[in-house]
Amino acid sequence: MAQTNTVTPLFNDLAKIEHDRNVACHACSLYSLCLPLGLDNNDLVKLDTIIERSQNYKRGHTLFTSKQPFKSLFVVRSGSFKTTISAADGRDQVTGFYFPGEFIGLDAIHQQNYPSNARSLESSSVCELPFSNLEDIGKEMPQLQIQMLTRLSKELAGDKNLMLLLGKKTADEKLATFLLSLSKRFQERGFSATNFQLSMSRSDIANHLGLAVETVSRLFSRFQEEGWIVIAGKSLVIKNTAKLEQLCG
Repeated sequence: MAQTNTVTPLFNDLAKIEHDRNVACHACSLYSLCLPLGLDNNDLVKLDTIIERSQNYKRGHTLFTSKQPFKSLFVVRSGSFKTTISAADGRDQVTGFYFPGEFIGLDAIHQQNYPSNARSLESSSVCELPFSNLEDIGKEMPQLQIQMLTRLSKELAGDKNLMLLLGKKTADEKLATFLLSLSKRFQERGFSATNFQLSMSRSDIANHLGLAVETVSRLFSRFQEEGWIVIAGKSLVIKNTAKLEQLCG
């Protein structure tokens, strides 16, 4: 079924706004998502001095690998990333997807090396926060320390939710929950909650949810036949949010 309205590419508008890699924190549209509220101007200037803003990562380029020692946290500035863990037999498990304003690398703080591989899903950029500098400046900014604890707590909660998703839900419930999660995250970033792009492949989605690729493709087709979604390539429109919510309980 052809989609008549044009779906804006994922975070395309944001990428245009943020094209200048030297945009300061206070001028960035992601400020309220990734930085603690309540910082005064002097604190913000200090924080801005330690942030390194990257050039674009092309699709498939590596941000870090599990072989690298932990040095920095990263905040997605534009585009999107996925993280994977390699099993002993060489198979990769997709552990997460990350969008603008979200931190990557929080799980590396404890063991001081990255436990996963992070790659861009599309043309993307990040803000890099060297952790040693972040520790030093955090001593002067209680709000920053609270923000980091909040992020760590959110990551832990996400891990527990993923365990529930993979262990207790049916295939239909898994995909419905995944789509609603994306919808919520896009809405939090000021984008449409019902009309967005899937930057990840069907294979990545299937791997992340513990399903076969054929199962995910079949479910997308069934959801569309039921009139709950309209999908064309990577463009997705949620037509019946209530039905998806009902499906995943």
